[in-house]
Amino acid sequence: MRRSSTSQRNKLLYRLLAIVFWLLVWQAGSMIVKQEILLVSPVSACQTLCRLLGEGAFYRAVLGSFGRILLGFALGTMLGILLAALSHAASAVRILLAPLMSAIKATPVASFVILALIWISSKNLSVFISFLMVLPITYANILEGLDRADAKLLEMARVFALPLSGRVRAIYIPGAFPFLLSAVRSTLGMCWKAGIAAEVIAQPRDSIGSALQQAKVFFATPELFAWTLAIILLSVALERAVVWLIKRINRGLEG
Repeated sequence: MRRSSTSQRNKLLYRLLAIVFWLLVWQAGSMIVKQEILLVSPVSACQTLCRLLGEGAFYRAVLGSFGRILLGFALGTMLGILLAALSHAASAVRILLAPLMSAIKATPVASFVILALIWISSKNLSVFISFLMVLPITYANILEGLDRADAKLLEMARVFALPLSGRVRAIYIPGAFPFLLSAVRSTLGMCWKAGIAAEVIAQPRDSIGSALQQAKVFFATPELFAWTLAIILLSVALERAVVWLIKRINRGLEG
């Protein structure tokens, strides 16, 4: 137990040292360039972020982006799980969905953004793009988890005539959960970045993407870096919160 605790402390220390190293590299680059319009210092970026934290517009933009991107993430995750379950149960569904999922994964985000703007309002574009980033990865991960369900346990369930609900709870959910967790960790960062990129193009009201675009137009480099720093911090916080929530839900389902 003590050795495990020491190992955790060492990992945390190494991570902090790595962060300090890259902050020093950033600071050195800023001192070499000596032009804030090109590269601000980390101190200037943090000061600008602190100033933004005192403005109501900052929180409106964060909440607006959070709401839209989380909605897209939730829709993509739920549909991915549903389609994976259907594909596992029926090979015809698996064959039918295979080219669609491959096409979604292969198509660049920029193409989706440009095409989607024809049919979708700028307000809902980030929801759609986030949804597309999550769907194929969640589908593939959950399908693999279901396919890898323990054959011996499934045979035992059939022998004892365990109902489908019992098999889902006792066999499929525990088997697929690590794959769901992996999908969440992979897709959260992706859909967050893609959603913000969609907002930069569509510029909906009260969004981080609009704030980034405005900072770029007015050459407000400190604000550009401050918003980028905020995006990174929010992405890390969002991933940890969602992973924690999914783990809690899984423990509740397992009883």
